[in-house]
Amino acid sequence: MTSSRWSDLERPPLNARALRKAVVVPGAVWTSLDVVESTGSTNSDLAARAADGAPEGAVLVAEEQTAGRGRLDRRWSAPARSGLFFSILLRPGERAASGTAAGAPPVPRHRWGWLPLLAGVATATALSRSAGVDTSLKWPNDLLVTVAGEERKAGGILAERSGASAVVVGIGLNVTLKEAELPVPTAASLALAGAMGTDRDPLLRAVLRSVDEWYGAWRAAGGDPAASRLQQTYAAGCATLGRQVRAELPGGGTLSGTAVAVDGDGRLVIAGPDGEQALAAGDVVHLRPSGG
Repeated sequence: MTSSRWSDLERPPLNARALRKAVVVPGAVWTSLDVVESTGSTNSDLAARAADGAPEGAVLVAEEQTAGRGRLDRRWSAPARSGLFFSILLRPGERAASGTAAGAPPVPRHRWGWLPLLAGVATATALSRSAGVDTSLKWPNDLLVTVAGEERKAGGILAERSGASAVVVGIGLNVTLKEAELPVPTAASLALAGAMGTDRDPLLRAVLRSVDEWYGAWRAAGGDPAASRLQQTYAAGCATLGRQVRAELPGGGTLSGTAVAVDGDGRLVIAGPDGEQALAAGDVVHLRPSGG
């Protein structure tokens, strides 16, 4: 039997034409949307387009990624059409040309670190509305769901600067993966978390519209996380806050204590034996359940 894009009827392909019609509309930040069958990394491909001058709002979706990347160069793999694997091109370093914040001046570079957190808030908000799944955020960029009372990772976000003015934000979300298909026991999918629906088209539309709303508010506020309510909303949905954590630092060493806040620069504030320290980057491990 010849394999085709319709071979797995439980996982139909995305409808690129309908998606473009729904999200590439006047007043939205999205300027293009392309769906490819397979690629190594949508972040790498979109970064190349950014270098060639692609405008803000370009969206690249892959039905399958063969070299998907997460933070710390970790690999992200999943069966074809089992999730949403896409990247978006934002240009916070330029005057906004489209979207609800059209005409807004460039956002100061020191506030760009909020973009992966913004993408997390937008994705979690969209999934709550469209799939009925309670999603929380692990600092800085993991999307968590609950499966059989256990907290697991169903998605991740990777933001990478591209040139002087652009940021490419990649979002990977497991949608229909079964238990036997999970790459590691701590992974999960929306289906395993009891999602009301796993049709990827409305899920992608919901996420992109949510990102558009949050990005527009953030840009209109000059990237101010408090004025745009991004900081408060992130803190409210962050499963890391209030937990005992151990952070593995980029340069080696660890920092342990209680995660007490996310500051105005998007850094995780950890209260330890030597007082409070703000962490800009690191691999955080939750040491006890929330509320424990």
